[in-house]
Amino acid sequence: MRLSPNEEQQHEMRHAHYDGAPGILVSGLVWIAAALVGHQLGINKAVLTLLVGGALIHPMGTIVTRAVGRPAKTSKSNALNQLAMASTIWLILCCAMAYGLFLLDPELFFPAMMATIGSRYLIFASVFGRSIFWALGVSLIVAANLAFFAAVPPFVAAGLGGLIEILFAFLVFSKASSSPSKAR
Repeated sequence: MRLSPNEEQQHEMRHAHYDGAPGILVSGLVWIAAALVGHQLGINKAVLTLLVGGALIHPMGTIVTRAVGRPAKTSKSNALNQLAMASTIWLILCCAMAYGLFLLDPELFFPAMMATIGSRYLIFASVFGRSIFWALGVSLIVAANLAFFAAVPPFVAAGLGGLIEILFAFLVFSKASSSPSKAR
């Protein structure tokens, strides 16, 4: 098995997962839900919303991907599956650290999570072979730093993360739907 990504593996990932657009959209909606919950019910419930909703992003994204006619699954021999799984383990560990920051200072949770998610999108640039993931990742990381240094309210930070992801989801959907796909 090749451990470096190649165009064929990336094409399979793009086709199977609709360039990742459904997952980006679902993630953005989870962030928006956390922002709304935070605004109405407070930061504790907003954090719970993001963590529980975040755990459901992959299964919900899979449902959306299949609904738009893609398999949401690649061959077991695709080495990029391992990279995606490694980034998932890293994500879980970072979520635990963000929760630890929340326990120290609740205002730190959403910027920490935004930087974490942004960093994961940088990995997706290799998984999907699309530079738009660099732009998405950097946008979230910059927004995380702005939210942190400007000390914006937590629900505003969550809303900002959600808006960025939803914008990029539509960009990725538009590019994916206009690009030719290979039947697999």
